[in-house]
Amino acid sequence: MSSFKGLNLFGSGPHRFRFARQGHLVTLDLFNGGSGPGSTSHGTRELEIIASGRLVATSEAALWTLRNAIRAQLTASPAAGTLIDSAGRSWTGMTLITYTESDRRDQNRVFSITYEAHFRQF
Repeated sequence: MSSFKGLNLFGSGPHRFRFARQGHLVTLDLFNGGSGPGSTSHGTRELEIIASGRLVATSEAALWTLRNAIRAQLTASPAAGTLIDSAGRSWTGMTLITYTESDRRDQNRVFSITYEAHFRQF
């Protein structure tokens, strides 16, 4: 079971975890006051993991409860926690930095909406 800070935020429906862009943060020397070609590495990028999937509930109200539980983790003072994926891998010191939902929710026998949540290790 996946979790963030011990909360099962994504378990209502199918979801997956993936790494965001990894590697060095590189800028062109031209933007750092240089005059010629070349680039400079500013170190490695911070670890970022993306959780994407679908929240699924049996009613509109239950779907809002799931959505609000994730949004509650977007606090004014970001609080880091442990992120665990569905395969049991864990990353400590992760912070939920963005949460995006699709532009519509689906309604059939269940209510659902797709999402993408970005976690970063500062």
